[in-house]
Amino acid sequence: MTVEKLKIGIILGSTREGRVSPQVGEWVKGLADQRNDAEYEIVDIADYQLPFLGTTDGTEPGIAAWNEKLASLDGFVFIVQEYNHSISASLKNAIDFAREAWYNKAAGIVSYGSTGGARAAEHLRGIMAEIKIADVRTHPTLSLFTDFEGMSKFTPQELHLVNVNAMLDDVLAWSGALKPLRLPETASVK
Repeated sequence: MTVEKLKIGIILGSTREGRVSPQVGEWVKGLADQRNDAEYEIVDIADYQLPFLGTTDGTEPGIAAWNEKLASLDGFVFIVQEYNHSISASLKNAIDFAREAWYNKAAGIVSYGSTGGARAAEHLRGIMAEIKIADVRTHPTLSLFTDFEGMSKFTPQELHLVNVNAMLDDVLAWSGALKPLRLPETASVK
């Protein structure tokens, strides 16, 4: 019997010009792919061109594609940068454009900022609780001062490898444990 690997989306939490989240996301994906224990993919919210929630009739193709992508995944790793002590508006907007597609899945957070993005991660944890995402405790925090050259070129310290791998272990364990709740014959989304 072949067991299908879990599918984990590494969500880039910014759409700003000059963002560094793609560098961080690619680094996390590279580490994750070395593990060979799940299927990992970058999910860039910028690719979906989501409008601001409540400003349209909701028929834009990016909205349906975003929800389909999220529904196809078993868990997530959010790449979160701290803007004004919170997450970016684009990430919050993207989260709000889905609901059931998030339910009963697990997520880890890799954050960065002047204080490692800790405040943004804490805000994201509250949001995840509302949309039924189980967030894992291990949380790699990256400093703009020590993990980025000139605050723009990502140069992670080696010490983060342990935390990233521990976070991925937790995301996989929780994603697998929650999977039975998402099976069509047992799911009851209200």
